[in-house]
Amino acid sequence: MSLVQLPYGLNLLYPNRLWKGSELERKVSLTFDDGPVPGVTDWVLGELAKRGFSATFFMVGDNVRKHPFLAQEVLAAGHQVGNHTYHHLSGWKTKTATYLEDVAACDAVLEDTLGIKTSLFRPPYGWIKPLQARAVAKNKKIVMWSLLSYDFNSSLAPTEIVQVCTSRTTSGTIIVFHDQEKTKEQLKKVLPRYLDFLVGEGFTTQLLLS
Repeated sequence: MSLVQLPYGLNLLYPNRLWKGSELERKVSLTFDDGPVPGVTDWVLGELAKRGFSATFFMVGDNVRKHPFLAQEVLAAGHQVGNHTYHHLSGWKTKTATYLEDVAACDAVLEDTLGIKTSLFRPPYGWIKPLQARAVAKNKKIVMWSLLSYDFNSSLAPTEIVQVCTSRTTSGTIIVFHDQEKTKEQLKKVLPRYLDFLVGEGFTTQLLLS
């Protein structure tokens, strides 16, 4: 199986975005997009806790509004929280003013709910216009990834996803999972196997920019 990852050279085109962590130690960065969602995010927290792993959760502002206690649980467990816009907007399909208002709305609900001002931002789908990116980058680090899990694709066998993810994991990998309703069934089959692979191969986790 060949799962398409990032277009070759895209990280060179946008070098100011974070694509990969430090390769000096045997560590990876686990990231989860789209939550918090009951029945998924809390399950993820349990799987991480079993192995003593940390992660970064890029939260959708409207989900934080709907599930504030779950968002607080993520932070209380020692994980990082990043901005993923308020309505999960595609930058390519959204006017810049509207997009930046949505980013600000997510910041506001994170501050009101969690008491934090996050410096981390991930554009939904990885799609963001250059003008939007320049504005966001004035006070945030735009975080991309080096490995996409494809947990959102229910047509793929979990064993295939695990095989691709494990074979492409190296020191400094930033991997994307999704803690949302549409990925729940696939995630529950894939994530424990991947986390156990990390343990077995001597990987630990590192928070972004730490």
